[in-house]
Amino acid sequence: MEASTSKGDAVPGQAPAELTQDARERLEQLLEAEEGAFNRLSGWIGVAITAFAVAVSLFHLYAAFDVVPAHVLRPSHVGMVLVLCFLLFPMAKRFRDRIRWWDYLLAAGAAGTMLYVLSQGADFGDRATAPLRVDWLVGLAFIVLLLEGTRRATGWIMPGVAIAFLLYALFGNHLPHPWTHRGYPPEDLVAHLYMTLEGIFGTTVDVASSLIILFTVFGAVLAQSGAGRFFIDFSFAAMGGRRNAAGRAVVLSSFLLGGPSGSGVATTVTIGTVAYPLLEKAGYDKNAAGGLFAAGGLGAIISPPVLGAAAFLIAEFLKISYFDVIVMAVLPTLLYYFAIFVMVEIDARKLGGAGEVLVAKGELWRLTKSYWFHFGSLISIIVFMLLGFSPVLAVFWATILAIAMSVLRSDTAIVPWWVAVPLLVAAALTISELLRWPISPALSAYSWALIFLPILAVVVLGMAAPQRAPVSRRFVTALKDGTTGVLNVAATCATAGIIVGVTTLTGLAQRFADIIIGYAQGSLLLTAVFTAAIVWIVGLAVPVTASYIMCAVIAAPAMIRLGVPDFAAHMFIFYYAVLSEVSPPTALSPFAAAAITGGNPYITTLQSWKYTMPAFLVPFVFVLDPQGIGLLLKVPPSGGWPDIVEIFIETGAGIAMLAFAAQGWFLQRSTWVETALFTVGGLFLVFPAILGVILKPLLGIDVGAFVPGLSGLGLRVGYNVLLGLAVFVAAAAMQRMRTA
Repeated sequence: MEASTSKGDAVPGQAPAELTQDARERLEQLLEAEEGAFNRLSGWIGVAITAFAVAVSLFHLYAAFDVVPAHVLRPSHVGMVLVLCFLLFPMAKRFRDRIRWWDYLLAAGAAGTMLYVLSQGADFGDRATAPLRVDWLVGLAFIVLLLEGTRRATGWIMPGVAIAFLLYALFGNHLPHPWTHRGYPPEDLVAHLYMTLEGIFGTTVDVASSLIILFTVFGAVLAQSGAGRFFIDFSFAAMGGRRNAAGRAVVLSSFLLGGPSGSGVATTVTIGTVAYPLLEKAGYDKNAAGGLFAAGGLGAIISPPVLGAAAFLIAEFLKISYFDVIVMAVLPTLLYYFAIFVMVEIDARKLGGAGEVLVAKGELWRLTKSYWFHFGSLISIIVFMLLGFSPVLAVFWATILAIAMSVLRSDTAIVPWWVAVPLLVAAALTISELLRWPISPALSAYSWALIFLPILAVVVLGMAAPQRAPVSRRFVTALKDGTTGVLNVAATCATAGIIVGVTTLTGLAQRFADIIIGYAQGSLLLTAVFTAAIVWIVGLAVPVTASYIMCAVIAAPAMIRLGVPDFAAHMFIFYYAVLSEVSPPTALSPFAAAAITGGNPYITTLQSWKYTMPAFLVPFVFVLDPQGIGLLLKVPPSGGWPDIVEIFIETGAGIAMLAFAAQGWFLQRSTWVETALFTVGGLFLVFPAILGVILKPLLGIDVGAFVPGLSGLGLRVGYNVLLGLAVFVAAAAMQRMRTA
């Protein structure tokens, strides 16, 4: 018998926002737009689907622990995802909450096509150049099923784009130059997409079947163990009593909660429902509060250690470690939250925010002493990678550790203590083996049993007696949520394989690069601006993951051909793909925030842009500034670590100036002249190339050139820094004079 547990309270001393029924329904609609509109099933069919979803999570955990060949793992992953898509997502809303006969038929078809692939063995791809008739017919049926499953999970846009690429592959030979290619018959196209690892089962499904689903399970485990609630409580306890405590607490909690979450909408909703009454009390109106929540939630997609699903794809596209992607994201993440922090501090000056006591004295120490182990979720993945684990094994062991550590308190436990003990023993054995400490070979050989036998036992207990074993039931819920939470992303990744496969087959990427460079007339500045615009426009229609995949294969080559390092080009595209979270009509985070605050969704979206836009000029630094890759913790050519420090401080100062301009406030309300000066000063530091286009023809000044006199001191400071600081001093002096 297991002890029942009680949920933790909200922020101590503060009741969460009371939402109207309309607001709750609107939030549910927005979350469904992010995660898909599930069938709400009960009875034996609900239990059966829960069991299947739990089995999918367990399969992927085992695949992380032991080696499962790619020709088995990837088709199995796609097949299981499609089966659940057909059973959980209705064909249309009017068929919701009940599985129809055609849903079972489509689910059986998805399983059958994948079983056919698995039955052909590892040599299936060898006959892609001369497929049998049954091969390409089964493949054709699978592609149709994949498009329908993706439509159910994500809507029409992603399948529509994939269909457009399929038509391009089939009939592109009829298009004029430079879009034309030789054309491909249906059987060759289907074989390339279905039978090789360069199409549907390529890079995107590889990442979805390993890293993405494992991180989703990891996040679900943290959610069930109460880590998210702790991060919010800790932030409000840490910031309580300081000036503008509510605004600062939102920024800190967004960072702590977003790092292990990786979901912008979920972070926005979680923080918004708790923090809105406090922001309202501090003087924020409905739209400004919603904009701040959305901006903080957006940071979840760019914050280590999880980032968004697209970050895993960066590592795979560039063939680098996921740890390298985490490292590259550190400074941009700090700059992003610094930008929001500066905006919040200006809010305090404008609104007169005082030192609100958000929690009782001593609450910070009590929370830290009681729930300290939740901080492990922020660092465990990185620590395991530093110990030498692969990213897949790192997140696997971080998940195992989170499961085991949850038993330290009864109100956070998701497994009984008798499960945690063998999990910790298995982790200790694995780390000892990695560090080459002497251990018994027989004990090491059976470490799988220490992990999976207790897990299977608690799953059976939680499924068979959920009322008598509430702790085990929460573990079952975590595994189920880990699978259902990845369905829309996994379906998107599989369909994106069609886009990637067609692009590589037809050479579209190089053609598109030629077109972009041609329109930009070889200018890197214009190419970067065009690329950002393309990514943003694509992001208006599709989520972050799909936007990144499409633009990475068709837009990144243009920047790389003009000398931008490949990692900088992909990080540039990633950050502008993230903008889709705050861009209509897919501005899910601001719309969710508006549902909580009761504000106008579109004005809230504009407010979120105000909070985030200073930081979203930073990617231009990656690709245009000679020292810009220092923000990705890469040493610039002919430079050193001081260049990284210099570009970080320079960009941070520029972001602060742009924040002063966006808020129209510094020491006091700015005049239009002062706002213009702050804008110019910020651009000199963050985006000097655009000002250089104007100043060089007029004054003959290359603002990007280094000041000669400082080079002898080991400093490489550009004229843009001196000009930016001079403009800032002028604006600040004007405000001082008005104050006096």
